[in-house]
Amino acid sequence: MTQSISPSILITGATGTIGSELATQLSAKGIPFRALVRSLENAEKLAQLDGAELVVGDLNDPESLVRALDGIERAFLLTNSSEQAETLQMNFVAVAQQAGVKHIVKLSQFAADLHSPVRFLRYHAAVEQKIRESGLSFTFLRPNLFMQALLGFRDPIVNQGKFFATAGDARISAVDIRDIAAVAVEALTMPGHVGKTYDLTGPEALTHQQMAAHFSDILGRPVLYIDVPPAHLRQALLSVGFPEWQADGLIEDYAHYARGEASAVSSAIQEVTGKPARDFKSFVRDYALVFS
Repeated sequence: MTQSISPSILITGATGTIGSELATQLSAKGIPFRALVRSLENAEKLAQLDGAELVVGDLNDPESLVRALDGIERAFLLTNSSEQAETLQMNFVAVAQQAGVKHIVKLSQFAADLHSPVRFLRYHAAVEQKIRESGLSFTFLRPNLFMQALLGFRDPIVNQGKFFATAGDARISAVDIRDIAAVAVEALTMPGHVGKTYDLTGPEALTHQQMAAHFSDILGRPVLYIDVPPAHLRQALLSVGFPEWQADGLIEDYAHYARGEASAVSSAIQEVTGKPARDFKSFVRDYALVFS
């Protein structure tokens, strides 16, 4: 396929980690797509992908969404977990419904629940409910902790041989974003995924101590996991620029992990893509240079 074919797929959040990986995988398969971006300046890599069509817009601006969704049949819905995320995603669903979009693939979160003590899990569940009520066909992807989230610990791992969080000794079935994107490709391009909710996890549930041991083995130097009180983690998040709402949400997220609520292992990645989910060792090997 070439760029001259009008795309029927729209990606939101296309400059983020999952959105850009999804775009890369669609491009590699010769599937044209349109990417909604806030500005063209931050989307140079996207613009270079075969089959990419960029449109500038904002989920707060319904008129820009109408333009972005013109001719679109299937949309991938993703925003970052900000205080506005629920409103922005609700806006998108309302405009998509009016614009004649047939199918939404929503990136949700493992254990999404309207009654969860975790604000991120509540807002994802609320948007899922809105999509169900809209009459649009849908696929919900509910990934667990991203392996790539540990890239946020790069500096202390490189400089101190340590990383810090509040997970205790709970096991978490973390998932590689490359596998999340691969499932999204299938859900956007192949039949059989309408009305499905997929829990997306890695093939094993590991403690943060076990993750540290894999870092040590593969990097060839000691890496330790240090469990810290939630107040310490919150202060560290605020000090590197996280908004309070988001920092508090991450503390709630880690409390959810520490309670052992994110340890279940799902086979959905294998079932949907036909390939086994990447394990944590593979992630560390592939990113070893980043952590060196």
